[in-house]
Amino acid sequence: MPALADVQVGTALPEQTFPVTRHTLVLYAGASGDSNVIHWNERIAKAVGLPDVIAHGMLTMAEAARVVTDWAGDPGRVESYGVRFSRPVVVPDDDAGATLVVSGVVEELLDGGRVRVVLTATSGEQKVLARANAVVRLG
Repeated sequence: MPALADVQVGTALPEQTFPVTRHTLVLYAGASGDSNVIHWNERIAKAVGLPDVIAHGMLTMAEAARVVTDWAGDPGRVESYGVRFSRPVVVPDDDAGATLVVSGVVEELLDGGRVRVVLTATSGEQKVLARANAVVRLG
């Protein structure tokens, strides 16, 4: 966990890369209970106007949150977390799948030893989350 005295506006969180394959989606669907066909059936995903099968939004959101919890050292230090989904993570049917890249930066020092972290999440060089931020208690 970073010491509050060492954190300032502009402090970067370590960037993380998360592979997302069709296998990942199957495992997540089983764990979450979200078996919506757009997450595994290419024909139906395309029929409803998607470019291909897409990752679950909550999976994308959870992977982004890992960047914050890993940095904070304790998930219990995250007081709030929110995102807007701006684009789906498109997952092709190949061995590589998609890659989700998440970085973060401290945007604001708050009272009570807390900081606001803003996250950037991209896949295929396109931003997939908007207004992604978390409030983390460090002190």
